[in-house]
Amino acid sequence: MSLISAENLSKVYKTGEVEINALKDISFEIEPASFISFVGPSGSGKTTLLNLIGSLDKPTSGFLQVAGANISTLDRKQSARFRGDNIGFIFQDFNLIPVLTTYENIEYPLLMVQEVPSDQRKKKVGELMEAVGITEQSDKYPDQLSGGQKQRVAVARALVSNPKLVLADEPTANLDHATAYMVIDLMKRMKDEFGTTFIFSTHDQKIVGEVEILHTLEDGRLISTEMNKEAKDA
Repeated sequence: MSLISAENLSKVYKTGEVEINALKDISFEIEPASFISFVGPSGSGKTTLLNLIGSLDKPTSGFLQVAGANISTLDRKQSARFRGDNIGFIFQDFNLIPVLTTYENIEYPLLMVQEVPSDQRKKKVGELMEAVGITEQSDKYPDQLSGGQKQRVAVARALVSNPKLVLADEPTANLDHATAYMVIDLMKRMKDEFGTTFIFSTHDQKIVGEVEILHTLEDGRLISTEMNKEAKDA
């Protein structure tokens, strides 16, 4: 069964009397444990599509099912619960909470959404800090971390609730070449270990070269879908 199914999906934004067709009648399927990317020029609809998949916005028309939920039917409270139970987010500017330590930033989703008991939180956060190599930064605040360390914290936070899906919007945009590849390798290991699907919105050729499937958007339309056999077999 597909993790994500989109049929004739469209999104129209209205600014006064002006309509902007951000997505135009697109259809696709995404399987569990996938490592894929949506690419295209600025304004092609990449971020809009991620917002729809992440239940941060609703489609104007068409059908979108994610992890068994019809996104169009969810109210605000249901959308928040759905995100907490199913989706992790990685943003290009990290979105870490400045007054929380590394440990607390990673723990935050378990406190705010899932209400996991203290001993289970400690175990889960500890495992993920070790997995991403930031145990020694546990007590540091975001302004004490390098860009690569912040991105590792963001990855760990996205995975702490065991999501079925991680949505990553330009996750390597602020990273140097070596750190970007390190983060990509980390996410691939997490996909293999946890069975998590990663969906990227990116211009970064480093990610484009590593994904299994590449969906290309142009002017709000899905114009091609390609398999990356080398990445798939790696």
